[in-house]
Amino acid sequence: MVTTQETDVSALPLPPKNPLSRRAQLRAIRYPYTGCEVLRDAGGPVTRLTLAPSWLMPMVVVVTSPRGGHDMLSRSDAVMERVPTHLEMRRLIGDNLFDVGHDEWLPMRRALQPLFTKKQVAMFAGHMAEAAETAVGRWAGNGVIDLDAQCRTLTLRALGRSVLGVDLDAQAERVAGSLNIALRYIADRGLRPMRVPWWLPTPARRRARAAAAVLRELTADILADCRRDPSRDAPLVRALLAASDPETGRRLSDNEIRDQLIVFLGAGHDTTATTLTYALWQLGRHPQLQARAAAEVAELGDRELTADDVAALPYTVAVLHEALRLCPPGPANPRTAMQDIDVDGYRVPAGSLVVYGVYAVQRDPALWDRADEFDPDRFLGPAAKVRDRWQFVPFGGGPRSCIGDHFAMLEATLALATILRRVEIESLDDRFPVDMPFTMLAAEPIRAVARRRITG
Repeated sequence: MVTTQETDVSALPLPPKNPLSRRAQLRAIRYPYTGCEVLRDAGGPVTRLTLAPSWLMPMVVVVTSPRGGHDMLSRSDAVMERVPTHLEMRRLIGDNLFDVGHDEWLPMRRALQPLFTKKQVAMFAGHMAEAAETAVGRWAGNGVIDLDAQCRTLTLRALGRSVLGVDLDAQAERVAGSLNIALRYIADRGLRPMRVPWWLPTPARRRARAAAAVLRELTADILADCRRDPSRDAPLVRALLAASDPETGRRLSDNEIRDQLIVFLGAGHDTTATTLTYALWQLGRHPQLQARAAAEVAELGDRELTADDVAALPYTVAVLHEALRLCPPGPANPRTAMQDIDVDGYRVPAGSLVVYGVYAVQRDPALWDRADEFDPDRFLGPAAKVRDRWQFVPFGGGPRSCIGDHFAMLEATLALATILRRVEIESLDDRFPVDMPFTMLAAEPIRAVARRRITG
């Protein structure tokens, strides 16, 4: 069904009720990376779920069509608001661009947007390339490595240098563990139809609060150090200190900067590490594709890579896009409808929870040729230019799309290119098991052998 802006929304039908049992629907929505595919196959590209009585939980609508994604995500943030998971994040780690409501988000976005343009994020390239060089130098000769653990170490080092201006190697395990505890708690609580009151000190809540305190103390100390030492090399912290709303001139408070740093650290660490891990795992299974990417990087010589080199790495970027297609860190994009809206020809009532199944859309065999096959070439040439914009949305879309998409792609491109220039990867496993404590990540060690690449 296709509708226009002149359509009378009240005259549209509700989405078809999904025929699966309530138990099957609950199981599917708990694992949205594959669950949205199950719900689509049973009930169509826009389907209504009955997870609980209406007095306990709002209507849930799962959308898995590009047109439906456009209809829900491209709307004003005041029309499609945040969901309970974002409220839980706000309670635990504070106000940040990811979790605040529309009225607070708008001036925050205006202040931060200039910091994440392609031109601005280029200032972080040196830190990213240096972190990759240091990390990959330890891979070769160490036998079997865990690609996931190694990529997490790499991205945390790069983020520590570029975001905070510190070396996080000594604190890597503590920081990563705190992020994992906090984000898993937020996701688990946000998905429950009934929640224990926030004031009740449960064991899980105590652990989550302790983890959040670690992150808050870390970022607060770094911010204080940057204020005391103007020469400290912490590009993003400096940029946040200087940022202001272009309409009001208001600057961010120290607490607001700290809260932004926590969410940037968490999002950048998990998402980029998973994308790198998946890309390397696939290349380790397809030697001919890995050789092609390595040859492209070799054309640049042996100097440190910069942001200017990305234009000369189209196949490397395509590898990352294909990794993001098959393994999107955010496999589902939820919103709350604040008014009745039309979604792909159906009426979604105000108050409904609407979920765009990114993973399902990006693996839909009706939309992608050889949908489950790893083929970076699908992102090169004419075919890539005619694809529906809403068919590939690993960073979301509309006003709430990820502000750090350029940062993430620059970091991942420089890291992947540096790795491929130094080592050859051989994957030892045919499966890439996933989990979703908050974003999608590897559920088990991803084993591989890294051999020093012979050049010349």
